[in-house]
Amino acid sequence: MTFVPKGILPAVVTPFNENEHINEKALRALVDYLIDNGVHGLFVVGSQGEFYSLSNQEKKSVMEIAVDQAAGRVPVYVGTGAVTTREVIELNEIAEQVGADAVSVLTPYFIKPSPDELYEHFRAIAKATKLPILLYNNPPRTGVALSAELVERLADIDNIVGIKDSSGDMTLTGEFIRRTLDKEFYVLAGRDTLILATLMYGGYGSIAASANVAPRLVASIYDCFIEGDIEKALQAQRALAPLRIAFSLGTFPVVIKEALNIIGIDAGPARAPVSGLSKEKKKELEQILKKMNLV
Repeated sequence: MTFVPKGILPAVVTPFNENEHINEKALRALVDYLIDNGVHGLFVVGSQGEFYSLSNQEKKSVMEIAVDQAAGRVPVYVGTGAVTTREVIELNEIAEQVGADAVSVLTPYFIKPSPDELYEHFRAIAKATKLPILLYNNPPRTGVALSAELVERLADIDNIVGIKDSSGDMTLTGEFIRRTLDKEFYVLAGRDTLILATLMYGGYGSIAASANVAPRLVASIYDCFIEGDIEKALQAQRALAPLRIAFSLGTFPVVIKEALNIIGIDAGPARAPVSGLSKEKKKELEQILKKMNLV
């Protein structure tokens, strides 16, 4: 049976100490906090996890800690995106070794491959691993977009089981869903403000950065939807919006780390050159968290 990516999966931050080294104790505590508050899986070494700043050895360490601490309570997805096909394959081998349940593969970035080159990239990656693969579309960050036509082709590859769409374009998300209705392919929202919209259209959940800070609230969008309580799911989606919109207070991905630190969960700083929020912006973020009853 095909692995089904579903539910709310926090895009887990990578806690650092003041020297910007991985803080294992804080990461283990964060994993427990998220699972205890009802999330349906964990997604580590993604954009919010500052994958671009981590060495492959550090990525392996984060994967190992998350898999060990989750201890089978929820599935662990790991980000293995890289610019070259060769490096993604190497990272997928590490993910297999540490016992990850699935991998999420971002498009290449900096370079701009053609649709055919992207198809061959993902085909080669899928062929080289036994793990289920979630495509990751994030054109605002990478400058490379996966089209609905290309995703429809890729969905025919056995272990490519779904996509995280962070385009913010609900028409495109809808096309990913519509074009793959007859396949075992599952679409997840990557934009936290569009979780319910994606579910309503036929999606299966979300990989959500804001779920680091408000795991119970974000999980309730999915849980209420599955239970058929659309009104309650809608209330939760609306309640979440101010936190997602607050991302603009600082340079990505620092706002979620600052929010975690404010609510008493040690996330540490983001890696330089990203710096912390100014006093004024931090106060603004505190006010948002207070209104959401998170502080």
